[in-house]
Amino acid sequence: MSAAVLLRLIYFKEIVMSSQNRNLSSVEGSEVKSAADFTFGIVWAEWNHEVTHALYKGAYDTLVKYGAKPENIISKTVPGSFELTLGAQWLAEQKKVDAVIAIGCVIQGETRHFDFICDAVANGITNLNIKFNKPVIFGVLTPDNQQQAIDRAGGKHGNKGDEAAITAIKMLHFGR
Repeated sequence: MSAAVLLRLIYFKEIVMSSQNRNLSSVEGSEVKSAADFTFGIVWAEWNHEVTHALYKGAYDTLVKYGAKPENIISKTVPGSFELTLGAQWLAEQKKVDAVIAIGCVIQGETRHFDFICDAVANGITNLNIKFNKPVIFGVLTPDNQQQAIDRAGGKHGNKGDEAAITAIKMLHFGR
């Protein structure tokens, strides 16, 4: 093995190892502005409740941290991640809702069910952004196992619910 190849492998390993142990939810880029002037809808799946509730709480708390009034956060649950698209649509149809955050968790299993659900939800959420011309944020974890989900729902890799809320706030300010 050449020295150049060996150096690239060592560099790649260091990048992978460093991302495995850091909080991936730290905010980078533009500042997060106030959420005080907006109304948010959060729809979250009851399936994988331990994970989705932690993601929901992260999103809710982050919205409040950046100034959203609790009375301007509409929270609804749906049975599973597949139902997030319709739940998000019903929230997006409300004129007073400025942005919707869809939260779920689909863990890789032994069948292709994972692929069908993830594809359907991702496409559904994308289409809602276009249909309603308002941010509909994809806050759905797609981990290989339960531990990876927990690590991203308030564990060692932060809380992806926080990130979804920040994305909603940033997109609303972008659209102004």
